[in-house]
Amino acid sequence: MVGQEAVTKVSGKTVAEHIVDFLQRRDVEHVFGLCGHTNIAVLAALAESPIDFVTVRHEQIASHAADAYARVTGRASVVLSHLSPGLTNCATGVANAALDCIPMVVIAGDIPTHYYGKHPHQEVNLHADAAQWEIYRPFVKRAWRVDRADLIAEILEKAFHLAESGQPGPVLVNVPMDIFSEVIPSDTFDRVARNTRALNKPSIDDETARAIVQKIANAKTPVAYVGGGILLAQASEELDAFATHMGLPVAHSLMGKGALRDNHPLVMGMTGFWGTALVNQTCLAADVVFAVGTRFKEADCSSWYPGFTFNIGTEGNDTSVIHIDIEPQEIGRNYPTEIGVVADAKAALRVLTRMAKEMYPDGFDRVEKKAEIAAFRERFTASNAEMQTSSAFPMMPERILADTRSALPDDAIITTDVGWNKNGVGQQFDILTPGSILTPGGFATMGFGPPAAIGAKLAAPDRVVLSLVGDGGFGQNPSMLATAVELDLAIIWLVMNNNAFGTIAGLQKAHYGLTYGTTFPGTPEAPKNGPSYAEIARAYGAEGIRISSADELLPGLRAAIASGRPTVLDVPMINNPTPTTGHWNILDIYSPEKDVSHVAT
Repeated sequence: MVGQEAVTKVSGKTVAEHIVDFLQRRDVEHVFGLCGHTNIAVLAALAESPIDFVTVRHEQIASHAADAYARVTGRASVVLSHLSPGLTNCATGVANAALDCIPMVVIAGDIPTHYYGKHPHQEVNLHADAAQWEIYRPFVKRAWRVDRADLIAEILEKAFHLAESGQPGPVLVNVPMDIFSEVIPSDTFDRVARNTRALNKPSIDDETARAIVQKIANAKTPVAYVGGGILLAQASEELDAFATHMGLPVAHSLMGKGALRDNHPLVMGMTGFWGTALVNQTCLAADVVFAVGTRFKEADCSSWYPGFTFNIGTEGNDTSVIHIDIEPQEIGRNYPTEIGVVADAKAALRVLTRMAKEMYPDGFDRVEKKAEIAAFRERFTASNAEMQTSSAFPMMPERILADTRSALPDDAIITTDVGWNKNGVGQQFDILTPGSILTPGGFATMGFGPPAAIGAKLAAPDRVVLSLVGDGGFGQNPSMLATAVELDLAIIWLVMNNNAFGTIAGLQKAHYGLTYGTTFPGTPEAPKNGPSYAEIARAYGAEGIRISSADELLPGLRAAIASGRPTVLDVPMINNPTPTTGHWNILDIYSPEKDVSHVAT
């Protein structure tokens, strides 16, 4: 018996090696992370595998890059973290993924099990021992602490299934470093290898589909309202087919931008605070709101104030809501729902389209609504024409966006951050290929865009990837340039440099008449002792260009795309506010009963 145990130990693999084999079987090609003494056993195993370890200089870069990688591939990404400070550095990016429902598996090292209660090096232990995994409990779908090596296979299998099923999201697998190094036989991993890789997703029955189609067909002013769930389910084609057959005008949340191409004849645009008059007024007048893959979040719904975006549930209003979502808790959370359906968006829309074609073979062509949408686009474009062609310098944000759209191919992937590059893009920048914009929605994390571009480029190496980011966001973690240069990733970072935390500066100026703590010394054109982002780029080995006139940007963008080199374009920008037609509750808190929002600073 003793001899058999000795043979097993010699012939077995460490848990770390089994983990890497497991990831290979799931076709994982990249693991994002940073080394630490608790995870080097996994790094040693990765070194002998075809999986690339994407080394970063800060764990938040790893989690943001992994977030974007998952958005582009549609599969759970993998992050490898060290204990305590590594795990907390990583947390912001993981929480961002959680609030945007992005599948991710975080594997973190921890203190050895035999040191539980002894408060060893770097352990978070002020109020509980061996409990670092609980840091993630408020935002991950589940957090496991692995206390026995023979359970790791089962836990990993559950982790990937949970991350990718239902409403997707990140999970944490927390592994004490001695368990990483424990040698075990392969039987537990062999058993899970026979399991299904993906779970079948719920659809919709014909009877319910018939009721939904009938409700929409009988409506006078129906509108489709779609969110990021369409993109997570990769259901853009299905949405197009159903909306086109039913003649449904389509409004979208911030996260739903790019669910359909922005030049689609039925797409009206983004709702809410930064929405346009057309989309907000159409939603207010809707008698049926057909909502798919959306949570009716605050900014998208003008803080749920009636009279701005939706009047659902108000006295005297009879708007009916049909809500389809993969997560039952989202249905009816913010607005009363007449028909609520728990289903995968892609599967549900397929059934709905089939039923619609059976019930109404000729479909619906709402000619007047299409004409209204087309006319509004023309007027809206004309209203921005002066800003989009302005030679002012520092540049108008509208000109920056217009030149960027002109330079990029239709399928280029855009990563945004916060401020004009998110809100202005949502309102004024056409996305022409579904799923080609990656935005930090629920968490609105400053610093998401630049590292997200790394994950996007690794996931889609043949597509142009550009990060639109403010100077505040770019300054969060510029060390991501080191990773991009080392991997020779042809990414462009366009820094919309207003020398401020611009959105907040505009709010503070409007409500308090000052910009204390929200702007930097000097001006966008001549910052005082401020960083030169072009020089920072060159120091990391990337190309760095400081734009000095409005007419330099478009040729500079085209040259950067053609170069195939990681490139930073530092573009001084006037801090004008993004136009708004909706409402935001904070305005009432800061300036009750006053009609004030943002101002230029």
